[in-house]
Amino acid sequence: MNKLWSFTDNSGSFCSGYADKIKSLYFPLGNDSIMSSITPDLHGDIKSGQNSFLLAPVSRIDLVNLRSSRNFWIYINPSKIWSATGVSKDSKQISRDNFRLEAGLLWHKVTRQNKTIGINAEVLSFVPATGEPVEIMQVKLTNISRKPISFIPTVAIPLYSRGANNIRDHRHVTSLLQRVILHKFGVISKPTLAFDESGHRLNKDSYFVLGWDEKSSSPERIYPTQEIFCGDSGDLEEPEAVFKNIPAQLNNMQGKEVMGGLNFKRVSLQPKQSKIYAVIMGVTQNHREITKLIYKFNHPDKISHALQKTKIFWGKLSQGINVATEDRDFDNWLRWVNIQPTLRRIFGCSFLPDFDYGKGGRGWRDLWQDCLGLILYGPEKVRQFLISNFCGVKIDGSNATIIGKGPGEFIADRNNISRVWMDHGIWPLLTLELYINETADLDILFEQATYFYNHEIKRTKDVDYRWTAAYGSKLKTKSGKIYSGSILEHLLVQNLVQFHNVGSHNHIRLEGADWNDGLDMAKENGESVAFSAMYAQNLEILAELLSKVGKNNKIEVAEEVVILLTKINYESISSKRKLLDKYFSKISFVVSGKKVFLDAVQLAGDLRGKSAWMKQYIRSAEWLKEGFFNGYYDNRKKRLEGKRGQHMQMTLTAQAFTIMAGIARSWQVRKILQSVNKYLLDKQTGGIHLNTDFKQEQYDLGRAFSFSYGEKENGAIFSHMAVMFSYALYKQGCVQQAWKTLSSLYKMAVDTSRSKVYPCLPEYFNLEGRGMYSYLTGSASWFILTILTQVFGVRGQDGDLIIEPKLSTEHFCKSSSISIERIFAGRRIKVKFINLGKIAYGKYKIVRVLLNSENLPVDHSRYLIITREVILDLSNKELNLIEIHLH
Repeated sequence: MNKLWSFTDNSGSFCSGYADKIKSLYFPLGNDSIMSSITPDLHGDIKSGQNSFLLAPVSRIDLVNLRSSRNFWIYINPSKIWSATGVSKDSKQISRDNFRLEAGLLWHKVTRQNKTIGINAEVLSFVPATGEPVEIMQVKLTNISRKPISFIPTVAIPLYSRGANNIRDHRHVTSLLQRVILHKFGVISKPTLAFDESGHRLNKDSYFVLGWDEKSSSPERIYPTQEIFCGDSGDLEEPEAVFKNIPAQLNNMQGKEVMGGLNFKRVSLQPKQSKIYAVIMGVTQNHREITKLIYKFNHPDKISHALQKTKIFWGKLSQGINVATEDRDFDNWLRWVNIQPTLRRIFGCSFLPDFDYGKGGRGWRDLWQDCLGLILYGPEKVRQFLISNFCGVKIDGSNATIIGKGPGEFIADRNNISRVWMDHGIWPLLTLELYINETADLDILFEQATYFYNHEIKRTKDVDYRWTAAYGSKLKTKSGKIYSGSILEHLLVQNLVQFHNVGSHNHIRLEGADWNDGLDMAKENGESVAFSAMYAQNLEILAELLSKVGKNNKIEVAEEVVILLTKINYESISSKRKLLDKYFSKISFVVSGKKVFLDAVQLAGDLRGKSAWMKQYIRSAEWLKEGFFNGYYDNRKKRLEGKRGQHMQMTLTAQAFTIMAGIARSWQVRKILQSVNKYLLDKQTGGIHLNTDFKQEQYDLGRAFSFSYGEKENGAIFSHMAVMFSYALYKQGCVQQAWKTLSSLYKMAVDTSRSKVYPCLPEYFNLEGRGMYSYLTGSASWFILTILTQVFGVRGQDGDLIIEPKLSTEHFCKSSSISIERIFAGRRIKVKFINLGKIAYGKYKIVRVLLNSENLPVDHSRYLIITREVILDLSNKELNLIEIHLH
């Protein structure tokens, strides 16, 4: 199989000659008002939210099976009828099409040329970056024959016009609610109700498909229902309105499945002459907005202007971290990875075809990990966002699990399922640490934030029956006031609760799952050693932050939090549990509102002691003779990893986090790498599997092991964990193996004969090397973080700029220089590394540094620190160049 796509410029644009042969391919289009997925033959969907789908919601398999699509028909005569989008029953006609796809940030253009028909059709699709709730589709038809051609063009777009649940729940009944409004330019549907048997609601959404030609001329005929458009056959791939060229019968058009059938008058084109049509498809709650949208996009020049703005907007986002290596494909591919955190902010984790679960929104972990990328692009803009995020923390150390649309807006769970993910306390501190290192803003630790509260208490082990919706979703004091505590207090609660929340092996309880959502069947007795390691690291990070705060600072916390600092024997599981029960008994429903002051130095010492104990305990108790760490205990209290009969059970997760937390000694890291290469490395693709094949289901641990091996959380090459493993290796100086792991993901993604995806970092690769779940993955933020802060080593440290390159010889194969651009302290900075001798990491040192052509003092070490004061003196308008000479 040939390469699926090739980059065509240095801005991430690409083209493909046979993307239409892979029916599961999809491409994202969207802004904060509308979200679309589109395929090479224009299948996909359009929606503004879970309850507002313009086109019917689709999963991956629907892209193959469904007939519904955005279509554009050309009727020349009864024997010459052509779908310009390639969706027709006439397979012979389609086989004669010369197909080409061109796409970029974030626009999509399909060209089909059919010499038998004599027409070249270009179909451009994009969603304006300026925020309008529309997808724009512009069709340019050109006569490529030597004779004049006369034809009738027809837009054919079926409207679904309701919530996703109704695809199976009362599909026909909800069609009876449809109310069609005929418009000069097309069809508007405004259902009477949003159907929900638990409580119907007045529908406020208007769904529309409107079109015109380049002279703003309206359609000649409008077919407002599928019944009228398709006839009794109901066949969207051979609609009677097109194939029989019959007028619309508008006698009964209410309470039907709605159709955007827009039939324009016959047009004649001379050879090489073109005709342009435009279609806007969207959802709005402001009916008057539709008129404004028509005016805004009713001419090709206006659409061209909107397209240019969209390209500029996404182009800037794609350059948040901009690299120039000797591999042009990598530089272009990284542009797509750069925008993935923004795509997940827009789409959440539910609104692309692979992500056919949930009801919209992002989860708690997603929120914090996407912030990593946003901080690197410009931390000053993220400060208030971070503070608002802490309002989702609960006083029992857990948190709301779903993120609302507004800042500080949270939902307990989208499906009303009582579940706690034990890793959720990890991510806020890791994100905040990055922010503080980038900005030196220690004051953020003392900003105030509320706590989330609902009926679930004691980490969902109990229910507060006194709670009602009238109480609200914010924790209160006994006096009825909403309680606020410092960000530092929130972090202490999250991490100290977990220190005491242990199972029978004195590791933190697995509860509903950890990072691996598939470990969801060990709620009672499961333990996560892997994330106990990260909580140990978090306690150390908190201690370091307290040390930076200063000796004279007193730390104000709720008096209840002091319970978690009671001196106990850390080896005593019962003492930890009793202490946690005591704390939970004091924080149910309300807190006292009283606060006490703690000495920063003493508190830091206590946290260091807890961290050191946890690390040493894991190091001694969970190192296996097989040469790696055990990461889990199941619901039967049995250790998961190690030799089981004739096969080895091993997870990458346990190795990644014990290395990242500094628990693994250097000799242990070497042993782990040997084990990873022996048991987890995929010899064909070069990727690392999430786990070995356990050969049987693990009903006492989770659903993951019931998946087919190599898919999802059961042994796939899972991008997120592979990136975090790479990051951990970089932190410990294992540069060659770290780069091999990180670059394997890129190599698999661009090996399109196997991956079969557009440029992006997908969630995982299966056993065939196929990329799955494109675009919406937290691995993108971690990939960017690792490239910037570890590979190139350009990062903040207490507000100063540290440059500590960990570039391997592979980066200097063809060229002696490599560079990266980023924003730091509001200054655009380009760091160029020059390695004339192509010396390997570990052997080179920084021997010369030029800042905007001026020499800076160096001490011939492996890293350089440029103070924040020096950076702030640089221009905030020009690109500032730092040249690093390695020798």
